[in-house]
Amino acid sequence: MDYIEKLKQESNNSDDYIYKEIKLNKNIVNTINIETITSSNDINDFILKRISILNKLNYPNLEEFFLNFLPSPNISKLKDYDELKTKLLNGYTIIIINKESILAVETRRDLTRGVAEANYEKTILGPKDAFIEHYNTNLGLIRRRIKNINLQVKTIDTGVYTKTKVGILYIKGIVKEDLVNKTYKKLQKINLDGIIDSNYLKRYLNSSKSLFPTLKGTERPDLASEALLEGKIIIVVDNSPEVLILPTFFIDFFHTSDDYYQKPINVTFIRIIRLLAFIIAIFFPALYVALTTHNPDSMPINLLISFKTQRMSVPFPAFVEAILMIIAFEILRESDIRIPSSMGTAISILGGLVLGDAAVNAGIVSPIMIIVVAISAISGLLVQAIEAINSIRWYRFLLIILASIFGYYGIFIGIIFILINLSDTKSEDKDYLYPFAPINLEEQKDGILKINTKGNKLRNPILSNNKVRGK
Repeated sequence: MDYIEKLKQESNNSDDYIYKEIKLNKNIVNTINIETITSSNDINDFILKRISILNKLNYPNLEEFFLNFLPSPNISKLKDYDELKTKLLNGYTIIIINKESILAVETRRDLTRGVAEANYEKTILGPKDAFIEHYNTNLGLIRRRIKNINLQVKTIDTGVYTKTKVGILYIKGIVKEDLVNKTYKKLQKINLDGIIDSNYLKRYLNSSKSLFPTLKGTERPDLASEALLEGKIIIVVDNSPEVLILPTFFIDFFHTSDDYYQKPINVTFIRIIRLLAFIIAIFFPALYVALTTHNPDSMPINLLISFKTQRMSVPFPAFVEAILMIIAFEILRESDIRIPSSMGTAISILGGLVLGDAAVNAGIVSPIMIIVVAISAISGLLVQAIEAINSIRWYRFLLIILASIFGYYGIFIGIIFILINLSDTKSEDKDYLYPFAPINLEEQKDGILKINTKGNKLRNPILSNNKVRGK
């Protein structure tokens, strides 16, 4: 088979495909590489210069020479045309000897950025490095922390056109094998044209239809390593700076890597603050709407008079006022994310001070409503995961609607709905509210409270195979 002609036809003679033919006595050696993803220096130094030596050596077996004497850590013999295409598109240089024997030599160009600090998962203490868009680098950041032969990787290529490398990381002997096999089967069933980022996989790996996410992304290698030691698995996707952790439970969104670098009493305090902020983010606007719309008799008379005075010039009911302010905040937040960082401060000042003050002076909204929405919005940002923030947003809207219709009773209905929803949620067939429902007293030592336990601590009993771990 004439591999070169077939490749030229399929690639439509793409301009970045480089073909070179070299005659060595009675032999013909062809090299093929893609200029944009291979290193020309590596090709010249490690392949072409070695080929030039052959003219002087008159080596009888060219295939044996390349396999034994090319200074490359990754060189292999290929069986067919499909393997040739795969290696070529992954940054390898193809060597064809007499149009029969095919070799592939790794000559990838380094197209990645260096390891830098985390962007959105900031930490006060602990390591500062973060994952990048390079698959092997991300694996290395985990392996430098877990130096054990039981840390294993299962790899699968996904995406019809992208052939994106996806790796399942786990620690053999800690993780339950059925979790690894189940996740691998889910990845095998994915049929998409391309996987560009790890977030593409979330809808296929998410095991529940709950508003709250059942898997978590992180850009921190230390957090990923902690998850592995707990008996969880990590999904690493090439070209993505974020890895996925599963299964993930409700309490995991209130834990950060900083929690294990500080004194337990301080960690307990900040975790209570996070939980309180979560409650405020969801319930505070609904509580205000219920008080001003249906249940003003439950307020002290002075507070009631103050609220009524502030709302006298507002033409909208409290429900409409709350919705308008929340939507305005979401617009400001989204614009702050999308615009260049150099303009972010100006937009924040414009939205927070100018428009807010102007809206109050114009009588469109009341000052107390701005305070309520601001406190609620800021409290929701204490949760780092964007999926959890989005869930808070929808729960907030739901409770505001119920509070505007039924008052306090609507809030109680909303609380019952949220508890039922969370209790019914499963994360990889595990109870989402664990260790609170079902309750596990031993795991409560690292739930909302952080108790200073000496020596070894139990691994997560519903995830791991044995009960010894240190943290």
